[in-house]
Amino acid sequence: MNPVIIIPTYVGKSRGRENANILENYDHVTPLGYQGELPRCLVSLRDNGIDIPVFVLVVSEKGIEQQASAKVKEIVTAVCQQSDDFNNVEKNDLAATLDVRIIDASTLAEFYNHLGTLGLSGIRDGVGLKSYGSIRNLGLLVAAAGGYTECIFIDDDEIIDAPNFLEDALYGMGKISKSGVPVLVKSGFHTDRRGNWKSTQKSEWYNRYWFQGELFNKWITKAMNGARLSDSNSLYGGLCAIHREAWRRVSFDAWIPRGEDLDYLLNLRMFGGNVWFDNQWRITHLPPKTKDESQRFRQDIYRWTYESYKLEFAKSQIDLMPIQPHSLEPYPGPYLEPSINKRVFVTALLRMIGRSSYRHGYYKAAMTARKEARAYAEEFCPRYYEFQHGWPQIVSIAEGDPQIGEILSGRLGAS
Repeated sequence: MNPVIIIPTYVGKSRGRENANILENYDHVTPLGYQGELPRCLVSLRDNGIDIPVFVLVVSEKGIEQQASAKVKEIVTAVCQQSDDFNNVEKNDLAATLDVRIIDASTLAEFYNHLGTLGLSGIRDGVGLKSYGSIRNLGLLVAAAGGYTECIFIDDDEIIDAPNFLEDALYGMGKISKSGVPVLVKSGFHTDRRGNWKSTQKSEWYNRYWFQGELFNKWITKAMNGARLSDSNSLYGGLCAIHREAWRRVSFDAWIPRGEDLDYLLNLRMFGGNVWFDNQWRITHLPPKTKDESQRFRQDIYRWTYESYKLEFAKSQIDLMPIQPHSLEPYPGPYLEPSINKRVFVTALLRMIGRSSYRHGYYKAAMTARKEARAYAEEFCPRYYEFQHGWPQIVSIAEGDPQIGEILSGRLGAS
């Protein structure tokens, strides 16, 4: 085994800014003037003896790419040199004990330039630093180019608090299950600071048609009480492990606005794969205060409309295995049904009443449910399948091209 850890981090001018591009609205963005959650995450890796390479992917708002990269490099240098002062790092501090590499906008520009010489400029929309799915794909290519065999994704607002984190991450990976299916992709689970692993979403009356948290809790409660490894209905992007035999075949969807992790589970199933749930592999999730909830709901409208359309579209493709929403009960099956448009529209209207402080945002969300989200899905969903068709070749090139390996090596200060 030769694993690597990938951590995306998001830097902007301020928290809570809504981007006009639906693909570039992230759950939490750290302003340039704040340290944010990344130092805490890296310190937890360092203090628990993580001795494999850690790649930080720097996702930045347009116009501040250089400042964002400089900020992250300062944080990484401080943590690697075992300093708790992230603003005053002396060159003669203790030697680094955590191997952190950085992939930033300048790295990506160099990578794109090289792709142009290979006649592969067309893949840019699917691999990059501008959507959750493209960021994940970039992480997979970093792993492929570096010769790694397992790619472990975590998020920058998480911490590990157990020395056996890597042992748990790799448990079962590459093995054949009792049912004869290889374990190539698996998910762990999040806990909050109190150790709770259930969704805390409240089942208020205005969420009558949107009991997402309640349905998720039904699924995960059963999974937590079952065998250590079981078939999964979900995938935590902030705690998942992907074997190279999986990423060689299937990519993330760069056009889904959010939920690229669960979407990857659907992609795998379409191509005959599977995701496993490990009920002993955990990480602590300590997110900052989230943005306007109506903004997030608007992205959810795009997301679930997109997923429903994607399953419809896949039925017309002879090389894909069809997925029936009822096969993913209790969650996320109901959100994959064709009736999702009605569900989100009614929920938006109810929240306009029940969450009056966000009335305007939910009005916009209701209008989105009516027309924009479906039009978006119809336009961009086919692009994923076009991209996915060439993905295995892209991975093969990344694995065999020494120049790509050098560009994506991410050595601190290399870019």
